[in-house]
Amino acid sequence: MRFTIKREEFLKGLTIAGRAVANKAAVPVLLNLKIELNENGLFITGSNYEISIRTFIPYSFNGVEIIRNYKEGATLINAKIITDIARKIESEEITFDVIDSTIATIADNRSEYKLNCIRPEEYPDLDLIPSGTEIVLSREVFDSLVTQTAFAASTKEQRPILTALNLEAADGLLTATATDSARMARKTINIEEDVSFVANVPAKMMVEVNHLLDGVDAVHIAFSDKKALFSLDRTVVATRLVAGEYPNTKNIVPRITNYTLEVNASDLLKAIDRANILSIDRENVVDLTMSEDGVEVSAKSSQMGSATERIDLFKFEGQNLRVSFNSEFVNAAIKALGSKDVTFAFVGEMKPFVLKNGDDDSVIQIVTPVRTY
Repeated sequence: MRFTIKREEFLKGLTIAGRAVANKAAVPVLLNLKIELNENGLFITGSNYEISIRTFIPYSFNGVEIIRNYKEGATLINAKIITDIARKIESEEITFDVIDSTIATIADNRSEYKLNCIRPEEYPDLDLIPSGTEIVLSREVFDSLVTQTAFAASTKEQRPILTALNLEAADGLLTATATDSARMARKTINIEEDVSFVANVPAKMMVEVNHLLDGVDAVHIAFSDKKALFSLDRTVVATRLVAGEYPNTKNIVPRITNYTLEVNASDLLKAIDRANILSIDRENVVDLTMSEDGVEVSAKSSQMGSATERIDLFKFEGQNLRVSFNSEFVNAAIKALGSKDVTFAFVGEMKPFVLKNGDDDSVIQIVTPVRTY
């Protein structure tokens, strides 16, 4: 195999596929990228079994030649080293040449590297063909679906199902739900496809796909029994689904609330941030005290002292109420709403409370209070 390629395009392809390659791998061959040149162009593939990414570079695009002086073939080469080389070479083009299936030469007009490579037959077979139920989401919709929910998924492996983003489609709606049992984020969108399915996609993989959307207009997603496959223009991403039944979260959102607070999101975030300086003893726990006369955010430390922040602009309905919560959870929920003002709805002091964007009822956040006595 041999080709000369625009360095910028080659580096972009290596970087995209390399996102699926782990720093350490139980199967050593997965430390490599598969580089394959055929009649269509250059395919670069990376995998760690949890996620597989294949990206494509054409011979030319919009009349501009990208790959020239080529001979078809395939090889496996260390992902980190080839990417570092492509990043640090300064020429506009790189020549890649595989000699006798065991040595790859990477060179420009100044530098030359000779790297050991592996026969492509050593790479595992990957299922990167769409199958099952398919939907199409615009880039903007997919981004909002992920950024407004995935952060609430668990990052701990004790309950693997909670590391997933639960996707459920029915009656022209797609609902995404994430929870780590202390908080929940839910987003509902309209879809054109008349489909019905439930899929538990690893939340971190949804975030990974979202990072690859630059320049992509739409995301084509295919769900089968064991995998989700995302097609993004020149790139395909496949991930295993998380096995198991997702917790029933349909009744978590309270139907009746006794207290509501509407406040400027920026003002509240700043007040929480300042008060949080003294939440050392209670692991980012702050108190929100509300009445018709005033709203205060406070925190205290038995060793350092206390802090109180008063919110001047607010609208509160209900009797006096004091709620303690994890400030990181509330901060993340407010930022995910993406609104100028945020509305809180409370049932009581120790009941999960709701955070909403008054102008967008497609997304809802739930946070469980913290007991401080």
